[in-house]
Amino acid sequence: MGIVTIGVSIAVPEPHGSLLQQRRVGFGDAAALSIPTHITLLPPTEVEEADLSAVDAHLAEVAATGRPFPLRLSGTGTFRPLSPVVYVHIEQGAEECAELQQQVRHASGPVPRELQFPYHPHVTVAHGIEEAAMDRAFEELAGFEAAWPCTGFALYEQGRDGVWRKLRDYWFGSPVVPPQAGHAERDTIPSR
Repeated sequence: MGIVTIGVSIAVPEPHGSLLQQRRVGFGDAAALSIPTHITLLPPTEVEEADLSAVDAHLAEVAATGRPFPLRLSGTGTFRPLSPVVYVHIEQGAEECAELQQQVRHASGPVPRELQFPYHPHVTVAHGIEEAAMDRAFEELAGFEAAWPCTGFALYEQGRDGVWRKLRDYWFGSPVVPPQAGHAERDTIPSR
């Protein structure tokens, strides 16, 4: 056994996930094809492979007490100049994401990870690329919108090739989706 790098995130569903991933590729972000489009709950974290069963059990407990909530993406933001990132903003569901990530990283669990920056849920669409391309991502996706009911999250492992692969989905224990979540699935990018 050895050390593995894991992450926990909410996948952005289709067709939105592929659309944003392809846009990220188009902006020149070389890592885009290695990273499924997501909202991070636990950033890349090294753990002993032998501890994966404890991580799995912990995540299953977190999911069992959760319930679906509405997620809505709208517009763009950036962490520049602190970090070279352009992202799609979470308009609705940010509080629930923040609560979930606290549960995932809780000190009593197997991944009590400290964060480098305060948690700010988002969907990265450009990272570490030329400034002009970052500006283009910010502008071109400013009108992007998508909405869906979030029904769970997933555990991922980064392979030696740098590609993130899903190990397991964790579905929330309560099947009730709040009425405001609806089943509105849309994405909008205004034509220029």
